[in-house]
Amino acid sequence: MNGLHHRGALAAVTAALLATGAARAQGEAPLAEPTGVEARAWDHFVDYAGLVKLMEAMRDRWPEWITLEPIGKSVQGRTLWVMTVTDRSKGAPETKPAMYVDGNIHGNEVQGSEAALYTAWYLCRFAPQVVRLRRILEARTLYVVPCMNPDGRDSWFHDAHTAHSSRGGQEPTDNDGDGLYDEDGPNDLDGDGNITRMRKRVPLGQGTFRLDPKDPRNMLRVEEGEQGDWILLGQEGGDDDGDGRVDEDGPGGYDPNRDFGSDWQPGWIQYGARTRPFALPESRAVRDFLLSRPNVAGVQAFHNSGGMILRGPGSEHVAFEARDLPVYDALGRKGEELLPFYRYMTVWKDLYTVHGGFVDWTYLGLGVLSFTNEMWTGKRRTQGTRELGRDEALEWDHDHAFDAHFVPWKPYDHPVYGAVEIGGPVKYTGRVPPGFLIPEMLHRNAAFVLYQCDELPELELERTDVRPAGAGLAYVDVVIRNLRLTPTRTAQAAARHIGRPDLLLCEPEGVEVLAAGRVRDRFRPEATVPLPERQRPTRIPIEEGVGSRGRLSIRYLVRGQGTLRFRYEAEKAKDLAFELPLR
Repeated sequence: MNGLHHRGALAAVTAALLATGAARAQGEAPLAEPTGVEARAWDHFVDYAGLVKLMEAMRDRWPEWITLEPIGKSVQGRTLWVMTVTDRSKGAPETKPAMYVDGNIHGNEVQGSEAALYTAWYLCRFAPQVVRLRRILEARTLYVVPCMNPDGRDSWFHDAHTAHSSRGGQEPTDNDGDGLYDEDGPNDLDGDGNITRMRKRVPLGQGTFRLDPKDPRNMLRVEEGEQGDWILLGQEGGDDDGDGRVDEDGPGGYDPNRDFGSDWQPGWIQYGARTRPFALPESRAVRDFLLSRPNVAGVQAFHNSGGMILRGPGSEHVAFEARDLPVYDALGRKGEELLPFYRYMTVWKDLYTVHGGFVDWTYLGLGVLSFTNEMWTGKRRTQGTRELGRDEALEWDHDHAFDAHFVPWKPYDHPVYGAVEIGGPVKYTGRVPPGFLIPEMLHRNAAFVLYQCDELPELELERTDVRPAGAGLAYVDVVIRNLRLTPTRTAQAAARHIGRPDLLLCEPEGVEVLAAGRVRDRFRPEATVPLPERQRPTRIPIEEGVGSRGRLSIRYLVRGQGTLRFRYEAEKAKDLAFELPLR
């Protein structure tokens, strides 16, 4: 039943056709028929071990571009891996602006891992053919953490679950407050590997449901004046601890995406939070990695379902800097173009309140423009014409997946309810797409990542102007331009002094630099804003950086003849060096 996703790859020849077809779609001559990891079929999902094998295969195939390193361990001791993807012949990874991508912070949101890996795979697979991808590989660094919750992912694959369970990690938790841990978890009563539903037939007139005459798998709630002969008993399971509740204290039960240190709130305010910010080893590992990579200038985190491009803040009591919002909006609108049927939304205003969320921390705490992508949307079943109702979705599954996602109802003798029937949708229903719709979902989300990656800061020297100032002095204007949408420092970073400010350094040789200031008017030297007295004219901190497709203009007052050597240093852009002879 689960083979459609977990083990059911297309035949190798089909994968080869897909890969070479993608090359033709780029308008280039196809490569030789791909083999190995180049021919990876992206029509299924794999467990944690499968992810590791895929990462290793990609590293071995492209060793000049990909490195693989551990950054920590999960609660159950599984390694959290990060892939660093860049062309090292064009500079060390930390010298380039970087994009951070992760997935699967919620254990059941499995497609996030494949989306993160697909992004790296596609970049390396087609960079030799496609000029724009080659440029991204040379000028940018991509940090990929495919699976932030390996314990939850592995449980989802190997244990019986619904589409919604195994969301958290696997640290033992007392979810029902009885002093015991994980004592009443899911029960796969019939041993078929699925947690489905239970229904019971009762005398006519005593039920609240009846069988759908068009499809007896489906239950219809009876209307006023109708008689039902079935009741629904909820999720397949039992009351293991005798407290009158069913399956209420299984493994985990917390939310790893409520564990981050910006706007964190305790559990009685924010459900799913642990005892303190960064209580989980997984979130601490990601925190420490990002703190050690100040070149990260963009973040996308892949989640599961809803067709949403989400930005913070997660709470209405948290404010984002107004000057960053136009850049967020430009990226979000482009995301809507690249991802049909997705909506660009603000978490607290358009969805629900989240305290301690990951992308709030990466923006509020690190000053990085960050998005959460909720990937699967049911509108893709109908190419966006409409959402299917429950009954229509069942019919759609019957027609397109040949009933692979539904366990037929079968009798079971329940210890409490007596004769019941067990059946219904499996965990692959609702939150993840069927296999034949996976590749497009992955590719479009990768395109959004690579778009933001391409729009990370990129600096150039636009011009220098030299004019006499009298008495043997000269004005030297230096204009540096940011070619891309992302500023070298966000307004959040500038306002909160996050990270190191940009620096404009001037090393004179045979020239004396007397003063420097901001250019207010290119043609009026007197319209110059002097630097604060504490600042040296040869070492100018630029707290606000160079803005979105913006310019920085600095005017120097100098004496003498010789050479001025300049260097603009930015944490989130490749350093820019140039020199200017004065004669």
